[in-house]
Amino acid sequence: MADPKVYNTVEMQDRVDQYISQFKEGYFSPLSMLARFTEEIGELAREVNHVYGEKPKKTSEDDNTIEDELGDLLFVTISFANSLNIDISEAFNRAMSKFETRDKDRWTRKEQTEVEKDEQN
Repeated sequence: MADPKVYNTVEMQDRVDQYISQFKEGYFSPLSMLARFTEEIGELAREVNHVYGEKPKKTSEDDNTIEDELGDLLFVTISFANSLNIDISEAFNRAMSKFETRDKDRWTRKEQTEVEKDEQN
């Protein structure tokens, strides 16, 4: 059964580090991490294609879900960040600041009532 706890980024990075640290091999090299990241992106793309695309699953294929594949991708992303001593929260804040500044006028804004409706859902 999955752990029902909600994790913040520090806890996620610590939990991944505790898992990886129990093995002699430790974290993979950056190039190997990138290969793993690419592999997981491919698995996510396959699931999205099965759900939203024209290619149905074979009856012999496992019942993976988009949620499962996003979880795998998150694990690899956190592992990659940990291996390079990158704080995920700090990286996220920098990325959001960039998008909020650079792209603030790029998209058509919703009317206030639309935003309020979205916040209620």
